[in-house]
Amino acid sequence: MLSPDRSRAAGLLLGLAADRWLGDPERGHPVAAFGRLAAALERRWWADSVLRGLGHALVLTGGTALAGVAVERATARHPVTHAAATAVATWVVLGGTTLGREAAAVEGFLEVGDLPAARAQVGRIVGRSTTALDEAGVARAAVESAAENTADAAVAPLLWGAVAGVPGLLGYRAANTLDAMVGHRSPRHDRFGRASARLDDLLNLPASRLTGALAAGLAPTVGGRPRAALAAWRRDAAAHPSPNAGVVEAAFAGALGVALGGETPYPYGTQHRPLLGAGPAPGAHDVRRAVALSTRVQVAAGLACAALAARRGRSSESPVSR
Repeated sequence: MLSPDRSRAAGLLLGLAADRWLGDPERGHPVAAFGRLAAALERRWWADSVLRGLGHALVLTGGTALAGVAVERATARHPVTHAAATAVATWVVLGGTTLGREAAAVEGFLEVGDLPAARAQVGRIVGRSTTALDEAGVARAAVESAAENTADAAVAPLLWGAVAGVPGLLGYRAANTLDAMVGHRSPRHDRFGRASARLDDLLNLPASRLTGALAAGLAPTVGGRPRAALAAWRRDAAAHPSPNAGVVEAAFAGALGVALGGETPYPYGTQHRPLLGAGPAPGAHDVRRAVALSTRVQVAAGLACAALAARRGRSSESPVSR
């Protein structure tokens, strides 16, 4: 009979396979429904207050995690049901495949010279302003998005799923979605979204390091060198304003042999990001390589996280039960 941790491992792999095969649900996505709820509550609760924003983050993230606890308790004694519930939750919270497809579409428009379409397409996966980006700016935005979302949308949920099961999967996705909605430095959200941003930073710390290590290890599969990826990580990551995005973007830049960072326009102002990596600005072909690297990192992370979940199950068994 499968232990809960071994059925968790099976569920993580099944959910990852579903994401690789199907991508995000086209209609009725639970994450979109959560986003609508969060937006409605923000309209009721918003104030230019860190404390009010903390309450917003705790209620929504905590409530979602508690729903996951209920699922775990209801299925814990039924391995097949538990594996199925974990698989569905994993599929719902993963976004790596769809984001990779969106980035690949950017590369397609750049390849045929349709810059306006490429700008519009990359605007679907980044928060920055894209209407005035040149070809290199569009390619850079797509590569940076592919790198950061490998950690945020794939590796982190898998890792929290391995450690904490369905509550970890759902709670992490709630926190990450709130960060995307309010965790930026706009006039409206600088104070209200601060707690959501810090919570997401904390939850992503281990996954960003795992993503950077896997990107470095898999660099040869896209024509890169592990040493260059690790060097960019050590040299450049700490200068980035995000303790997590800097790691994965620097590792991807080194693995791909390109330079990321620089002037980054947002609707609320322009940020000047540090340069990451040592190489030319990325082009359309580098977007394709970034998507390929992201895919391989996601699969490797899925295998590692399933092994972690299964190992937890073995280590929890007593000598008598063996």
